[in-house]
Amino acid sequence: VSTGTQLNVAMKQSDLFPNMVVQMVAIGEESGSLDAMLAKVADFFEAQVDDAVDNMTALMEPMIMAFLGIVIGTLVIAMYLPIFKLGAVV
Repeated sequence: VSTGTQLNVAMKQSDLFPNMVVQMVAIGEESGSLDAMLAKVADFFEAQVDDAVDNMTALMEPMIMAFLGIVIGTLVIAMYLPIFKLGAVV
């Protein structure tokens, strides 16, 4: 970019960016609205990350509930077991 090449050409050569991003940057450079195109790219990827986080949360929620149930059940058994043993002694 510092040598005068366009940003989309440099992005394409680096192979770090998806083709859609490179094409949107090229359109933004040609139309003179690069900032708007980069904002659209950011919104797109933000929506993807939000969806991934929502899916992960939906998968982890039942596992957390089961883990908490096991922990609470263990605590209840640990509290009542001495009481039952004390009743057997008397």
